[in-house]
Amino acid sequence: MSLWRQLTRGLRALGRRRAVEQEIEAEVEHFLDEATQEHVRRGLSLEDARRAASVEMGSRTAVVEEVREYGWENRIEMLAGDVRYALRRLRGNPGFTVVSVLMLALGIGASATIFSVIDGVLLKPLPYPEAERLVALRHTAPGLNIPDMNLAVSLFLTYREENRAFQDLGMYAATSWTVTGLGTPEEVPGLVVTQGFLSTLEARPAMGRGFTREDEDPAHEQTVMLSDGYWQSRFGGDRAVLGRRIVLDGKAHEVIGVLAPSFQFLDRKVSMLAPLRFRRSEVQLISFCCQGIARMKPGITVEQANADVSRMLPMAARKFVVNPGFSSNAFAEARFAPRLRSLKEYLVGDLGSTLWVLMGTVGLVLVIACANVANLMLVRAEGRRPELAVRVALGAPRARIARELLLESVLLGVGGGVAGWGFAAAALRALLALEWVHVPRVQEIGMDPRVLLFTVCVSLVASVVFGLIPVFKYVRPEGVHDLRAGSRSVTGNRERQRTRSALVAVQVALALVLLVGSGLMIRTFQALLHVDPGFSGAEHLETVRVSIPGSLVESPERVARMEEEILRRMSEVGGVERVGAIDSLPLEGGSNDPVYAQDRPSQDGRIPVVRRFKYVSPGYFAAAGSRMIAGRDLTWAEVYQRAPVALVSENLARAFWSEPRAALGKRIRPTLKDDWREVIGVVADVHDDGIEQPAPTTAYWPLLSRNFESQAEFEVRSLTYVIRTTRAGTQALREEIQQAVSKVNASLPAADGKTLGSVYEQSLARSSLALLLLVIAGSMALLLGAVGLYAVISYSVSQRTKEIGIRLALGAVPRVVAGQFVRHGLRMAAFGALGGLAAALGLSRLMRSMLYAVSPADPVTYGVALVVLTLAAVAGSYLPARRAARVDPVKALRAE
Repeated sequence: MSLWRQLTRGLRALGRRRAVEQEIEAEVEHFLDEATQEHVRRGLSLEDARRAASVEMGSRTAVVEEVREYGWENRIEMLAGDVRYALRRLRGNPGFTVVSVLMLALGIGASATIFSVIDGVLLKPLPYPEAERLVALRHTAPGLNIPDMNLAVSLFLTYREENRAFQDLGMYAATSWTVTGLGTPEEVPGLVVTQGFLSTLEARPAMGRGFTREDEDPAHEQTVMLSDGYWQSRFGGDRAVLGRRIVLDGKAHEVIGVLAPSFQFLDRKVSMLAPLRFRRSEVQLISFCCQGIARMKPGITVEQANADVSRMLPMAARKFVVNPGFSSNAFAEARFAPRLRSLKEYLVGDLGSTLWVLMGTVGLVLVIACANVANLMLVRAEGRRPELAVRVALGAPRARIARELLLESVLLGVGGGVAGWGFAAAALRALLALEWVHVPRVQEIGMDPRVLLFTVCVSLVASVVFGLIPVFKYVRPEGVHDLRAGSRSVTGNRERQRTRSALVAVQVALALVLLVGSGLMIRTFQALLHVDPGFSGAEHLETVRVSIPGSLVESPERVARMEEEILRRMSEVGGVERVGAIDSLPLEGGSNDPVYAQDRPSQDGRIPVVRRFKYVSPGYFAAAGSRMIAGRDLTWAEVYQRAPVALVSENLARAFWSEPRAALGKRIRPTLKDDWREVIGVVADVHDDGIEQPAPTTAYWPLLSRNFESQAEFEVRSLTYVIRTTRAGTQALREEIQQAVSKVNASLPAADGKTLGSVYEQSLARSSLALLLLVIAGSMALLLGAVGLYAVISYSVSQRTKEIGIRLALGAVPRVVAGQFVRHGLRMAAFGALGGLAAALGLSRLMRSMLYAVSPADPVTYGVALVVLTLAAVAGSYLPARRAARVDPVKALRAE
């Protein structure tokens, strides 16, 4: 029969199932009649012939089943019948069904939630063509003790002219502009980029053109590109915007293009792009100002690209002049080397290891849930032993029984998967709604088809795994023989008890692993909370950024006086206690440059270890709550007089002079051609690269200076104002702050309003996320483990009701009877704990990168985890044990 005829015949059969059943019955009856007639012809009576034909044919039901199995449509119908039968059985025991589905939903939902994050952050490619060829141009400088640094213009130009590995490359830096002339002044975020930036990403403007090398020339007219969102919101999608001039930082820029709606760059908010402008003749060798990206040529690996960059680095030293104040050997002494990474790896950082560890932990929750359901399935199969024994005696094939048992588990898995999908969707929404959860590529995280496929696969695999355990116990030849034997053998009972106890021990072991993991994260978080960040009362510190463009105020001294006036106006706002200003907030990084000390060696032009540079106003440290260890703060008189003074952090003072007070009166400078500056104060260390990272050695400079960083006049035009007030975080305060700034100059927006507390919480985001998920996973594992113990002890009590009744009737003390079951539960927990301790010691080492000031073998954590697990085991065992102690002997014996 052709495939098409089999298909059409099968479809017709499925459409008229009742008629087909009648045809099968008629066919079997016809076969039986013919066999009967054959025996009659051989001389038997009709009754004997019928009996002989029936004996030859065998079970009529088995023959009908055999005929049904012929043809694909019959197999489908049989499967559908088995599914209906399994559903009826599950509906008949709603308690078992609901508990099993809920346990599976917890494990599957937790796994789907974490996978959705992993998929969005780690697995999905970046939204650019052939994104795997994109790399971040990073470097390292062992001679300066810098493990990771960005890109200098000199290196970028060298790579653009000399490379063999890159199809295209670009350079960029994050910035913002004050936009005026379009209504209320606003600060708009964006990037300054080189000509190759968009072509490296293979991103084309939706309208107009991109940047050319002419746009990089400072003599060329200034140009700008708009994002689609900014174009739509500020210009209403008007195509006549091309050629229009808008004022950025007081300077007119011609709009030459609009980016495509789909354009995005990493996790940065980009409203505008402007060209990065420089004169090649003025480029100095060592000036690592920007970030770089490159698209490797097809077939080129990151290792080959690194080798090509290593080849070009010495060329840069020959092409460009060394910075004033540095020796000719400074570049070589820094030992610059390439550290190229894929762009996605650069964006994600070390978060990937944390996410995979979390995936493993919630996977353990799923395993515990499966073990629990497997135990319930064993108990359920135990209750069906008489039914299964009868079916085996009637000749039911093992495959059919196995299929029915597996179908029940698959249906439970499907139900758990559906409920788990809903649980994961709700959990993901709640997780991403938390303000302190900051993960890269958050816009890519969602419950998409990939997550759905993962959920389906996990549901099916989990259901097969826990469904196979009762199948192996009861459908293997030994199990079938046990069924035929009547299922009352002591050996069989002990073996089944050992299986259930082993599953409980596995649950306990995995629960201990998760308890240890969550305990280590709790200890880590406690250690982080006890770290002094270098400032105090972060929740009462409101921060806003104000930038004064050169086109608005040209004179450096006028800039400083305007900054002081802004401080004064802000201090007059109701509820404000103190105000100070700094160029970059604590925990948000900053620039790094060398620092020379007059009384220390290394005055021959060699580059010393770089230090963190911060520029502060008088009163900043008092406003931020940073302790003054020794000396005093700056004064505004010193700022206006360009007094050669500075402050240093405590660790910088110790690095140079061993003791903070010894730093007072010493003199430092950033380059050999700058003026020496007297250290007038020593400030407590401030964590600037994250709470878990050591505080950098920091030099604090005034807002105005002469002969500083090779500049005759140096001023800071963009400051973040730190305002100490109990009203921090309120919209009313931010509106009043904007009004205070507008009183100084109506063209200045107060941008990026936030509390320092939110910055502090963001620095703890990675640890907070790991802590939250591990604590939830550990709690779920502990609950499931206790439920597993309860189920096993409870079933044991129900099976031994007669024995308990006899013992109580003979005078056994109820407390002793209860203690026996509690000890049984504790023994199972002890076996599991031993295995769990060994697993936890091994697996907790994978968490080493997530821990802070805590050892993976921390004895306090392991001790507390064992105590909690023991208490849970006692609780899970005590309830059924108490029920055993209250058994009425008379009722127990009568029931038996």
